[in-house]
Amino acid sequence: MRVIAIAALGLLTACGLPRSGPSKNEIYAGAVERGGNAQIIYVNEHVARAANFSPSYGFSQAFRSAAAVGADEIRPGDVLGLSIWENVDDGLLASLGSSSTQLQEIQVDSAGYIFVPYAGRVRAAGNSPDQLRQIITDRLSEQTPDPQVTVARVAGDGATVSVMGKVVSQGVFPIERPTRTLSAMLAKAGGVAIEPEVAVVTVKRGGESGKVWLTNLYSSPSNDIALRPGDIILVEEDQRSFTALGALGGQTRVPLGNEMINGVEAIAMVGGLNSNLADPTGVFILRDEPASVASKVLGKPVHGTQRFAYVLDLTRPNGLFLARDFLIRDEDTVYVTEAPYVQWQKTIGAITGGLSTANSVENLSN
Repeated sequence: MRVIAIAALGLLTACGLPRSGPSKNEIYAGAVERGGNAQIIYVNEHVARAANFSPSYGFSQAFRSAAAVGADEIRPGDVLGLSIWENVDDGLLASLGSSSTQLQEIQVDSAGYIFVPYAGRVRAAGNSPDQLRQIITDRLSEQTPDPQVTVARVAGDGATVSVMGKVVSQGVFPIERPTRTLSAMLAKAGGVAIEPEVAVVTVKRGGESGKVWLTNLYSSPSNDIALRPGDIILVEEDQRSFTALGALGGQTRVPLGNEMINGVEAIAMVGGLNSNLADPTGVFILRDEPASVASKVLGKPVHGTQRFAYVLDLTRPNGLFLARDFLIRDEDTVYVTEAPYVQWQKTIGAITGGLSTANSVENLSN
């Protein structure tokens, strides 16, 4: 029997036992100090403060400072209709016996101009219909007494924006007097078609873009930016998440939403530590840190993205407080190692199980 036990132990040592992932010592072996490429950092108050960098959403000053456009402003491509009345029997434009002239379907060219007989090439884009009316009236007044002019937009919505993504009604919408701001335009599109807590709104303007949480759009007036012609508004569901692995109540990918989630909450969200397996001294937060944050944590300048394995020891007097202060970020991996005795239990169980099987075989053979 002793020979069988020794053989079983040798076999287990050679092949290894099933487990949920690397042990604490195996992770430590990958530290920079031991020739690896990961910074193994125990979390203390300094580390918790330095690492609590969270990329924030928001609009740049260029977006925030843009003024609202005139809802009735004429744009290139618009089609206008002009009516001109002259206070003479034989006017410049009117036919004999008529005092008015109708000029329909005058399209504003790509440069923003229209041509009006006797008034010449007139800048239309950037003016409201009433401003254009006054310009044409002034020019015609030099050739016919007291002309009366009206200007109307026949076709074309003037300034428009595109609304796409997770909204009730996608489409191209005009910037009208009630829809000059981002929140009003989203309402015009029927609102978002997903839970507001996970909705992210992106506005693309030329070569720039900015994004904001939908909830922050309504809670902060400065995020309710004025829209500009050609803006693209995209509503998406936030994809930020962290991954939970190891000796936890569950192993899964967990969405972050727009909440600030700390280490304790992250563990609780997957069912907490597995009381039969977990080592509370071996809670690791694995992430790639940008150079700016890594320099603050290490207290020395570094260049390039650094791999970090933050260690949370929940058995320390303030371990739970530090875990509560340590924020989880997008693409983090929360990994909990198994307690050392677990492997011993598995080894002993495998050996005793092997011995029982051997005894059964021996009894059968006898």
